[in-house]
Amino acid sequence: MNTKPLILVTNDDGITAPGIRKLINVMSELGDVVVVAPDNPQSGKGHAITLDATLYVNKLKNNNTDIQEYECSGTPADCVKIGIKEIIKRKPDLCVSGINHGSNASINVIYSGTMSAAVEAGIEGVPSIGFSLLDYDWDADFEGLEPYVKKIAQNVLENGLPDGVVLNVNFPKKTENPYKGIKIARQARANWNEQFDKRVNPMGKEYYWLTGVFENLDGGEDTDEFALADNYITVVPVQFDLTAHHFIQTLNTWKF
Repeated sequence: MNTKPLILVTNDDGITAPGIRKLINVMSELGDVVVVAPDNPQSGKGHAITLDATLYVNKLKNNNTDIQEYECSGTPADCVKIGIKEIIKRKPDLCVSGINHGSNASINVIYSGTMSAAVEAGIEGVPSIGFSLLDYDWDADFEGLEPYVKKIAQNVLENGLPDGVVLNVNFPKKTENPYKGIKIARQARANWNEQFDKRVNPMGKEYYWLTGVFENLDGGEDTDEFALADNYITVVPVQFDLTAHHFIQTLNTWKF
């Protein structure tokens, strides 16, 4: 009888991204791996799902491995939904998303396709983790992340996660200095000061590029942004119940 855990791997950068290849390699040391990932980059898609178009899934040929890999035409959340419902046809023991090329710390978690995939699995009752590296380069250096990724995933497999909670893991960009370790943190209060770069195409039609500057508005030393700046790997427990429970009592005093 096979007692290895079944692990679903996905991402938002696409199935050919170096980050997911690294994550697949690490997860294959922990269990049986099934990959369902977008067939093209889906960064910034958040928790979008496909409602007005067809979805296509293509099984990839792997001549040198037993790992099953599928590319999906949909979003990261679509990949998790169809992966669980149609490909695996049962709940995996773990879902991991990433390793993302770029930060998903602080407010970035709201926009992240990487984290939305992990959240979607969490909604299905699957313990889930999103992994990200603070380096947007396609050729980002993922070497040295493996022991930390494996340790965090092993802990989740052994201990589980509470209902409604997934983990958001971020790695500082690689430098000549080794990581100081892992810190449990809270999400920093921050936002993007956004602007639109307005241009005109050769046909005279106006178009826009979204630009912006990330602003950390949080002076706390227990935040993910603070720890990442100090070269620590951060682990933030994320809940997807968006109810502001602390405001319910006050809201009940209003005269509707």
